[in-house]
Amino acid sequence: MRGRLLSFSLFGESHGKAIGVLIEGLPPGIEVSLEELRKELERRKGIERFSTKRKETDEPRIISGVFRERTTGAPVAVIVENRDVDSSHYEEIKNTPRPGHADYPARVKYFGYNDYRGGGHFSGRLTVGVVIAGYFAKKLLEREGIAVRAYLKRIGCVEAHVSPGELLNSENPYCPDERAFEAMMEEMERARKAGDSVGGVIEAVAFNVPPGLGGPWEEDIEADIASALFRIPAVKGVEFGLGFRFAELRGSQANDPFLLKDGKVVTETNNHGGVLGGITTGMPLVVRVAFKPAPSIYLPQRTVDLERMEDVTLKLRGRFDSCIVPKALPVVEGALAFVIADHLLRRRAWEGLVGESKILNSGIRLQNGEVMSHQYQTQNLWSSPF
Repeated sequence: MRGRLLSFSLFGESHGKAIGVLIEGLPPGIEVSLEELRKELERRKGIERFSTKRKETDEPRIISGVFRERTTGAPVAVIVENRDVDSSHYEEIKNTPRPGHADYPARVKYFGYNDYRGGGHFSGRLTVGVVIAGYFAKKLLEREGIAVRAYLKRIGCVEAHVSPGELLNSENPYCPDERAFEAMMEEMERARKAGDSVGGVIEAVAFNVPPGLGGPWEEDIEADIASALFRIPAVKGVEFGLGFRFAELRGSQANDPFLLKDGKVVTETNNHGGVLGGITTGMPLVVRVAFKPAPSIYLPQRTVDLERMEDVTLKLRGRFDSCIVPKALPVVEGALAFVIADHLLRRRAWEGLVGESKILNSGIRLQNGEVMSHQYQTQNLWSSPF
């Protein structure tokens, strides 16, 4: 993911010696806690009952860019070793591309030289690097009072209904709507017992994002967020605010009326998810991400033997997830946080040139330099009544 000031690149393969991430553009002085980073990576393991039986410790090893628990300003490189690898099943199916996976197009693109074990570089295993990059971005955003939270909005046909306050204060790491979460667990269990898988939707919210981040066209923060989210394996849809529901409404229903509250400009509703014209409005930034079901399932599937060029039936053996959506929560948070952090650094550069006295109604900083929180958490400004 390459922003203007912040960027990261992933390396490694699912069954290689290690995976990792190189993060460039981080300011010096960001406090780094290995224990906090481990907790973020632990979240990526998801709900054990519905996750792969592959057990990786995911112990991060920072090899550059951090000294005495602070970023130095140099590129940050982090690697995580692959320790629980079993490639035997993949040798059996190397010529029969798995439906729903990138096996066939990858083989064509790389002339058959790609690492096909466990999906190679296309594997969801590489999202470990996104979580790590997201951790550093979150630490940067914390200094500005910005919080990024995600939860399970939908699993299969089960949908949760969550308020902003519930999301910020919930003790459930997956979904604050306990009744919906119980039904989601049942939906995942049915898929697991059937040897199948199920998809879902993650909703992510960024609180206290200042107005003025982003811009039109090439600066569009929605476009950058969508681009980052679509790079996550299995993501097939992204929408902001009401998203596709806008197509059902009249303009009088869709528009968010402006009003003054405590001396700041806010909107009465937040149908647009905190972004207008590719620029943040100061309202909570709301985005939903649709994940397809994990393509590796235990049921027979039709494919082609590329060596013999004939139709065959494929029945996979191995260690698979029946639902990948719970483990994607910190991945979505990380990607969203990273884009916001990049745009925030861009905005800070402009402020230094223009001067804070010229920033109309931004609510970003007080005259003494202290960060001002927008405090939208307890208001009913997250979603629309429609």
